[in-house]
Amino acid sequence: MAMPPHMDARIDFHGMPACRLALDDGSQVIMALHGAQVLSWTPGGQAERIYLSPDADLSGQRPIRGGVPVIFPQFGALGPLPRHGFARNLAWHLEAIHSNSREGYASARFSLCDSPATREVWPYAFRAELTCCLSENRLDLELEICNTDHRAFAFTAALHTYLRVQEVEECQLTGLHGQPYTDQTHGRSARDTAPELTVEDEIDRLYHDLERPLLLREPGRALAIHMQGFPDAVIWNPWERKCADLDDMPPRGFRHMLCIEAAAITRPIELPPGQDWYGRQTLVCL
Repeated sequence: MAMPPHMDARIDFHGMPACRLALDDGSQVIMALHGAQVLSWTPGGQAERIYLSPDADLSGQRPIRGGVPVIFPQFGALGPLPRHGFARNLAWHLEAIHSNSREGYASARFSLCDSPATREVWPYAFRAELTCCLSENRLDLELEICNTDHRAFAFTAALHTYLRVQEVEECQLTGLHGQPYTDQTHGRSARDTAPELTVEDEIDRLYHDLERPLLLREPGRALAIHMQGFPDAVIWNPWERKCADLDDMPPRGFRHMLCIEAAAITRPIELPPGQDWYGRQTLVCL
């Protein structure tokens, strides 16, 4: 069902063109057209679950600090492209908005295709789609990449999800026990032996080959995190020293965020011509 005309889906978010989806229970998600980036998610009757820095630059001239940046076709500095690729820095096209009051969901679909600007740094034809689906206590984000070129290409990708937490030192993340990871802060590989992960200092870990969902517990609430198509996960918090070096984040902003990123990094995705790939991250309030 198309969204009823009285629902104002296109909004201005602090000067930035955006899309808002809302449900009858009060649930709401806001996405910028810049980067197709989720900026806010508030389940009905609950507090904000996505961290957006109050100092984020919303001019469209630089990456937005917080939300859920779409990372494609390169994660971080693991290649010749600008850090985290170009998808998060470009305007996406809002293809469609749908809602179904009876089934209790609303969704938006964005697209990004290659252009002369993208081919200057990455010489391939592609089509990317980001679909956001809002339902009761749940947010689904799906990234799809289609190879429209005549050649195969390889890429890495992620949904760089900044979760808003009440106090990061009080969080417990379960589901990582026994998982191998690369500690990108200290340059070493290890296997997680703790029953739950707690964050008490800078952390930048790339976990490989996840086979089970994660559960983020805080006092009084919990969030289940499911990933499909994304075999890796990045857990990141800059802590005090690195946070102080970020000009688009308040000095103590690190205390109220934890990045749990669905990712495909360890083994780049190899995509033949005419084929597509998708990865999904689902967040469920418990």
